[in-house]
Amino acid sequence: VMHPLTVGGIISNGINLGIKNLGSLIGAVILWLITIWIPYLNVGTTIGMVGIVVAMSKGNVFFPTEIFDAKYRKYMGEFFLLSAFIMFGAMMGYMFVVVPGIVISIAWGQALYLLLDKGLNPTECLTVSNRMTYGKKWTIFGGTLLLSIIVYIVLFILFFIFQRISEILTVLVGIIGYLVLVSIMFGASAYIYQVLSAELEEGTEVSPATE
Repeated sequence: VMHPLTVGGIISNGINLGIKNLGSLIGAVILWLITIWIPYLNVGTTIGMVGIVVAMSKGNVFFPTEIFDAKYRKYMGEFFLLSAFIMFGAMMGYMFVVVPGIVISIAWGQALYLLLDKGLNPTECLTVSNRMTYGKKWTIFGGTLLLSIIVYIVLFILFFIFQRISEILTVLVGIIGYLVLVSIMFGASAYIYQVLSAELEEGTEVSPATE
């Protein structure tokens, strides 16, 4: 039985999942960065990076090269449409003194994962994501914010220590630290989706959109 979503759970599981998948995630990020200039392929790899969160949420082992899988490119239209909905909704929310923008961003934050995992259409993804996050938005916000602050503090301390030893080591620590931060935030996203999708399946059945 999946434990309910908590701030402490997001922090601890985010760190655990991030560190556990660190090597594969760093490899995927590097491959994504060096191919980001290639038209068409770059859309598939960007969708593939979202797919990594879904894979992590299921405890699946993944290889960095999986971001090149052709299956991700078939979601191109829905991905662009869904991303546009999320960006527009969040921008409108931020115009109303920030807080509504944060709420909308969190409410629709599971939508892209639902697209790849459940095969729902864009509007269903937004509706189901909103349902999944209902009553849990401040837990998600607090957990991810505290997690990023903790990692930043640790990195700042390491940065401060290595700055007194060597400039090269400082740069190296900065690069590695950033990659660790990205991995941990991926881990947190995977854990959040894991818990929320499990709760959704226990409550109501999600049926994929008809092809």
